Amino acid sequence: MSTTTTLSNNSTFTNSNAKEPLKNVIVTGGAGYIGSHIIYTLLKTHKYKVISIDNYHNSFPAALTRVSELALTELKASLPTDTSPSPQDLDSVAIDVYKCDLLDSSLVRSIFSKYSSQNGGTGIWGVIHLSAYKAVGESSVIPLTYYANNVSATISLLQIMQDFGCHRLIYSSSATVYGVVDEIPIKETTQRQIEGKEGSVYGRTKVMCELIVEDLCESSVLTGSTTPFQAISLRYFNPAGAHPSGYIGEHPRGRPENLLPLLAHMAVGTVKDPVLKVFGKDYPTPDGTCVRDYLHILDLAAGHVIALQALEEGSELNNRVFASTTETGKGSKGRFKAYNLGKGHGMSVMQIVGAMREATEFDFKTEVVGRRRGDVPELIADPALARAELGFDAPRDLETMCRDLWNWQEKNPTGYE
Repeated sequence: MSTTTTLSNNSTFTNSNAKEPLKNVIVTGGAGYIGSHIIYTLLKTHKYKVISIDNYHNSFPAALTRVSELALTELKASLPTDTSPSPQDLDSVAIDVYKCDLLDSSLVRSIFSKYSSQNGGTGIWGVIHLSAYKAVGESSVIPLTYYANNVSATISLLQIMQDFGCHRLIYSSSATVYGVVDEIPIKETTQRQIEGKEGSVYGRTKVMCELIVEDLCESSVLTGSTTPFQAISLRYFNPAGAHPSGYIGEHPRGRPENLLPLLAHMAVGTVKDPVLKVFGKDYPTPDGTCVRDYLHILDLAAGHVIALQALEEGSELNNRVFASTTETGKGSKGRFKAYNLGKGHGMSVMQIVGAMREATEFDFKTEVVGRRRGDVPELIADPALARAELGFDAPRDLETMCRDLWNWQEKNPTGYE
C-alpha cells in the first residue's frame, strides 16, 4: 500500500520560472529519527522528490506528516509577501510515503517500477539507505534477526537498484565498524573489525554491508559499465537533539535504548526508573565511563544531503570525492568512499548526564553496573576528510543538542503518539 502525504493549499499558484526537474530519491527508514531529519533537510533544498520507505518497526507515520508541514511553513515564510509557492516547490515539500518492509522485494520492486520510464517517470535518481536494527546489546541476543534485516535486506535493495538502473547510494554506516581501536580520533583508514569479542553483531552487519557495496562498485567498473555504481558510506557516531521548533524529534517505540532520549524520557516522566544505570565506570577514559562523539541531528542530516549531491556525475564535488579512487584495474574498489561524520571530540556518559541535568533541571540519579557487551571505551571521529572533501561541518554544541532535545520532549511527552 502506498499513500502520499498531501498538503492543502487553496492559494493561486504563480507562474514559476523554468527549473530543473526534481530528482526522485528514496529514503529507507524515512520515518525514523535520523530519516525524518534527513528528509526535512532534503525538502529544504527543493531539488528532490522524496520517497520514504519504512515498515514503522521503530518509527511513526506522523513524523513524515510533520516534516512536510514544517517544510511547507518554512517555504511560504521564505517567499515575498503575496507570492504563492510554485507547483514544483509544493511538490518538493510533499513526501511520497510507502509502508513497506525491505525484505518484501516484490513490493519494493513495485515502488521502483512506479517511478520508472515505463510508467512515465524519470526513474529513481538515488537512494539513502538508513533502515536497520541498531541496538548493540539486542544484536547479540537475536543475531539472525539482525543479519536478515540489516544484511539480507541491503542485498535485496541493491539488486533492485541494479535492475532499475539506479546507481547512486548513500549508505548509513556506523562507528561500530571500527570495534576497539588503539588510536583516537578514528580515521577512515582504520581497519574495520569483523572478529573479536569486543565487536558487536550490529557492528559486523555494518561492516558486511559496506563490503558488499564496495564489491558492487568495483564490479560495475570491471565490467565496463557506462554508469558505474557510486556509493558513499557515512560512518556516524552519536546523533542527538531535534529540530529547534520542537515539532519533530526522536521517539522510538518502547523504552529508549540510547542515552540521551532515555534521559529525556526520565525527565518528562514517561520512563519511571528512579536511577540511570551506567554500564561500567572502569574504562580507560577521564571519568571511567564510555566516551562518544555526539553531533546534532541537523548537522548529521546536512552531511547526508552534501554526500547525496556528491553523487552528481561531473560536478566539482563529485570529481573531488572520487578523485582518489582508481577507475580501472584489478583490485579497484571503484567509486566507493567512506567518511566519518562527527565533531572530532567526545563526551562521556557522565558529561551527558550533567548537560541534560542542566537543560531539564531534573536531578538524575545514577548507578554503576557491569559493562555491556559490545561497548568500547571511546568512539571519536576524525572528521578531517569529510571537512576537506565534502565541506562537512558540525557546529552545534552539546548544550544545543540537549536544549533542542528537551524542547521536543517537553512539548511532546508522548512523542508522535
